[in-house]
Amino acid sequence: MILSSKALDIKPSSTLAITAKAKQMKADGIDVVGFGAGEPDFDTPDHIKEAAIKAMNEGFTKYTPASGILPLKEAICKKLQDDNNVSYKPNQIVVSNGAKHSLTNTFMAILNPSDEVIIPGPFWLSYVQMVKIADGVPVVVKASKENNYKVTIDELKKALTDKTKAILINSPSNPTGMIYTEEELRAIADFAVSNDLFVVADEIYEKLIYGDEKHVSIASFNEEIYKRTIIINGVSKTYAMTGWRIGYAAAPAEIAKIMGNVQSHASSNPNSLAQKAALAAISGSQECVDVMKTEFNKRRNYMYDRISKMSYISAIKPQGAFYLFVDLADVLGKTYNNEVIEDANVFAKLLLDNESVAVVPCTDFGYNTHFRLSYAIAMENIEKGLDRIERFLENLK
Repeated sequence: MILSSKALDIKPSSTLAITAKAKQMKADGIDVVGFGAGEPDFDTPDHIKEAAIKAMNEGFTKYTPASGILPLKEAICKKLQDDNNVSYKPNQIVVSNGAKHSLTNTFMAILNPSDEVIIPGPFWLSYVQMVKIADGVPVVVKASKENNYKVTIDELKKALTDKTKAILINSPSNPTGMIYTEEELRAIADFAVSNDLFVVADEIYEKLIYGDEKHVSIASFNEEIYKRTIIINGVSKTYAMTGWRIGYAAAPAEIAKIMGNVQSHASSNPNSLAQKAALAAISGSQECVDVMKTEFNKRRNYMYDRISKMSYISAIKPQGAFYLFVDLADVLGKTYNNEVIEDANVFAKLLLDNESVAVVPCTDFGYNTHFRLSYAIAMENIEKGLDRIERFLENLK
């Protein structure tokens, strides 16, 4: 039997793989510190859970419209207006089974075979695979550490071809935590408009920003960029709702209609109870977000300060999300127990096997000289894990 060549080309998620190995070690009784998870360690706030329970008790357990219930779409429209200064109508909103699903729907809606999507690196590893699933061609543009891992217009121009269809912007970024400034976004918007490109704006971490930095939605600048932008967001990171699987896209009506049609055949509606929970999250009190963000900020400061003092590795302080992107270029070529560390994959394997610390090697994020640490874990585990990383580095030869 000949299987799908496209499906065979899709790689498994290395973030899930490293997390799975760490969980198995824990199940075997090993004291593992896992820095791999891309989800808050907090419980979903009570008022959100209560909304789902209420919906269940009231029998809201049947099919809903494929692209989401109207009250949730209306709440999303209000949120986008209030928070992002962009105006949408419910027919421009598609609620999906997580932001991943929203991204996949987006690429299915806008790409034809061989269309190219510019993806700035470092990038969340699923972007490349999602573009491939939609028969597109991912074109990675590697940003430099000197420019805070953000692409420049000159770099985008070099990647532009007559097949370029879209640019993907993730701000705040996974894995770097860096934020594109308003000035940088305006330049990207002008570039997209002048070359008639779509912009896929992944804004899933927009509420998790620290210090004086602020999130700006690229769609808010003018009508020309607005009608070329598809905003991707959801409730998973902001409200500790990763398992609820609710994401959404805001797009021009004709694109939203295509996305809704695709979803109606692929999965039908998102979970009915989770939609009610998402409605409570988006339209209810945001105090829970501030509480989580305050704790994330404490962990961010502690982790950055510790990493900055360690030998051989370095990082730029993240402005948002809950990740630290660590440069280990000076580690490469050194040995641990006579094994040469050739790249981030070898580093991560040796660290897990010898110090029981799980980090995410960023080879699949486009940078085999970096690894990612999540500070969405308890402070005591962060302290313990960083102690072990420091000890590992001190034993390099």
